[in-house]
Amino acid sequence: MASVDLLEPTPGIRIARIESTPFGENCYVISRPGAAACLVIDPGFEPDAIIEWIDAQRLEPAAILLTHGHSDHIAGNETLRDRWPGLPILIGRGDASKLTDPMGNLSGQFGFPLRSPPADRLLDDGERLEVGGFPLLVHAIPGHSSGHIVYLLEDSDPAIVFGGDVLFREGIGRTDFPDGDFESLAAGIRGHLYSLPDSSIVFPGHGEETTTGHEKRHNPFVTL
Repeated sequence: MASVDLLEPTPGIRIARIESTPFGENCYVISRPGAAACLVIDPGFEPDAIIEWIDAQRLEPAAILLTHGHSDHIAGNETLRDRWPGLPILIGRGDASKLTDPMGNLSGQFGFPLRSPPADRLLDDGERLEVGGFPLLVHAIPGHSSGHIVYLLEDSDPAIVFGGDVLFREGIGRTDFPDGDFESLAAGIRGHLYSLPDSSIVFPGHGEETTTGHEKRHNPFVTL
């Protein structure tokens, strides 16, 4: 059963972390106190819990933002789209094909072929966008998947990153999938994440949040 934690990392930012079974995947619902708009990042296998939270808070989702196209991060797309028709789905250009390809999103290998609605917008490295009142900078960090991206919230102090399966607390995303590559992942972490201030908070696709400073000092997989 999904669990929900409410986090307030900085004044003016509310983040609900909704962890779904069976893979312990984190979906994040981002909102601001007093505002109706929210963003949904990586809706997983228990979308009803996501909808219940959004409805209880009287929020209105502005977009689904995906860090990558693996099944545990996209499984809720169709249900959320059914609840809010026209809700746009955004993903990195390199992972867009995984949404409708069960082998690409890894669900086919596990015997439950899953297909998401296709993306409405494809994102590229270095792209800036504003969705639901949130200014975001996109960084491409391939290695866990070839088209993996992360989202940096640009008006937050400390910086906030929604990192998917790139950097975990004292860990990193798997690189043994068909389009995985450790060297690319490590280079992306060093170039895009370790270059941020040490106080920057990374909200990962699995597990607890961490900071870039903690990972620079303690991550055994990617060192400076």
